[in-house]
Amino acid sequence: MRGKITPFFLLFFSVIFFFAHPHPLDPLTPSEISSIRRIIRSSPFFSSKPLAFHYVGLDEPDKLAVLSWQSNPSAAPLPLLRAFVILRSGGRTHEISVDLTNSSVASHRLHTGHGYPMFTVAELAAVSSLPFNYTPFVESVKKRGVELKNVICTAFAAGWHGNAKQGRRVAKVQCFVAGETVNLYMRPLEGITMAVDLEATEIINYVDRLVVPVPAAAGTDYRASRQMPPFGPRAKPVAVAQPQGKGFAIDGCVVRWANWEFHMGFDVWAGLVISAASVVGPGEDSGVRRSVLYRAFVSEVFVPYMDPSEEWYYKVFFDGGEYGLGPYTASLETMIDCPANAEFMDGYYATGDGSPVKVSRAFCVFERYAGDTSWRHTETLIPGEVVTEAREEVSLVVRTVTTSANYDYVFDWEFKTSGSIKISAALTGTLEVRATDYTNADQISGEQYGTLVAPNTIGVLHDHFITYHLDLDVAGPPNSFVKARFRPARTGGGPRKSYWTVAAETARTEADARVKVSAGPPAELLVVNPAAKTKLGNAAGYRLIPGAAVATSLLSDDDYPQIRASFTRKQLWVTPYNKSEKWVSGLYVDQSRGDDNLAAWSMRNRAIENTDIVLWYTIGFRHIPCQEDFPVMPMLAGGFELRPFNFFETNPLIKTVPFSKG
Repeated sequence: MRGKITPFFLLFFSVIFFFAHPHPLDPLTPSEISSIRRIIRSSPFFSSKPLAFHYVGLDEPDKLAVLSWQSNPSAAPLPLLRAFVILRSGGRTHEISVDLTNSSVASHRLHTGHGYPMFTVAELAAVSSLPFNYTPFVESVKKRGVELKNVICTAFAAGWHGNAKQGRRVAKVQCFVAGETVNLYMRPLEGITMAVDLEATEIINYVDRLVVPVPAAAGTDYRASRQMPPFGPRAKPVAVAQPQGKGFAIDGCVVRWANWEFHMGFDVWAGLVISAASVVGPGEDSGVRRSVLYRAFVSEVFVPYMDPSEEWYYKVFFDGGEYGLGPYTASLETMIDCPANAEFMDGYYATGDGSPVKVSRAFCVFERYAGDTSWRHTETLIPGEVVTEAREEVSLVVRTVTTSANYDYVFDWEFKTSGSIKISAALTGTLEVRATDYTNADQISGEQYGTLVAPNTIGVLHDHFITYHLDLDVAGPPNSFVKARFRPARTGGGPRKSYWTVAAETARTEADARVKVSAGPPAELLVVNPAAKTKLGNAAGYRLIPGAAVATSLLSDDDYPQIRASFTRKQLWVTPYNKSEKWVSGLYVDQSRGDDNLAAWSMRNRAIENTDIVLWYTIGFRHIPCQEDFPVMPMLAGGFELRPFNFFETNPLIKTVPFSKG
């Protein structure tokens, strides 16, 4: 149990630090996951039934209880430790709250609405093996001149496309050819559609509609050992040196660095979770720690492809809710994913049978300095001297990488001594491609829904929408959302004819706070605490600064994928805090119908002024594949920044000592 420093708990971290007390938001440990499995299997209702564990995670304690504990950990009681479990048994979906403090099932209910829980890794693997013993498929492979031993199959979500009744749990299986290359996604077996029943583990529909050439293996392999001269450009190695050692410390799951303190966790749906982020101000604020972010994570990654053909129309993936980001978190490598000065942490999740699985080196934490400045000024008007003063830009980065089938997502949370948090997502990996007869763009006629990126290979048009759950507590939970619009104005006379001013609008309800960043007059997007004022009387705040990736969905409102992902119509939504509203696409995403997602919740138009609010921000990439994306895609990054706005009394870096004097 928590409260003891057991060897099993200490294994959660690659770098072991002493910690005096557990945190109520700590992720579940391997021993706790094993206890959850034992408690459920020993309960009378489930003791003799086959079970599949689809989600096992921390049942977050009441927020007020956590805040009370944070304010005085030595005196306030640690909230009860509970887990939230979704499992399938007897063809039904069960929601269970497990009381780990008392080793009992606290509650149990059946889910009777639309949608199913996320897939387990085991069931996807099981149905992916079905084609190899299915005679029609074996004949299809032979017809394409491919050896069966070189074929690899994988299962994809089938989605929902308007059927009135909920049926069985169905997935689609698609197959690829490896053989002379490991880049199997560049060699699809096109023209085959295969539907499988996940729980019966059987193929229920099979169509071989057309035969097109399998793209050649030549030129697709991305491994360094397979590359032949002449080679491309190469930079000389760059070393990272910290002669005085690392500047951060990890205490259990809590990270402390410079003026920041925050908590890190791991979840099977979201992967990395950042919590309880607070910062200390400079000068007169020194020593006063104020909250910025209570809990933040990637809530969903929605990737719709734009090919409506029989073999492709269902490819509208919800990587978080259908598959989970946790099980596909990559084990990070030094000098590949993270610099030499990084420290690593592990993560754990539960398999389909409820047993714990370790993700080694799931996160890395490192300090970054690239020769940039945080501020500088050169003054030349002082008689007889030139004054130049500057400060180095050093930040702390928390990184995790998720490989969702063909794509790799690099998620960064960068904490700056200025009080800013820069949040970014970068895409790399390989394209999702369609095989074609065409070998040159001059041959193409008709709509191809993509770009010819190699002979017989179409890179299909698609989007990436990455939605973040951001529970901001700026100087405390009661916050308001303000749109400070820039308004052009005319002068009443004089030599100047015009100027601009700012008109601040405080959103009173959810409808007031929906923002499409690319539409309407530009505005500063602020979260302020009306009760926390600077000495000059300004409300303490943070502003959300969008980055370059601001695409919104172009799908029609009546298209079924858009109904399910209706929150992608705008980049920013604001809702009142609700512990149950964590997943932007709903709790049951597989075959969901859009009746339990952010857009549906927001239709209640609840009050959000001067209350505990949550921001939902979506990074949007519109991807037109090009030849440079073949055979593997260079990194493409986007993001946003949370930046102090009257949060400090002055520049928090004004008293920072430069390296040269440290």
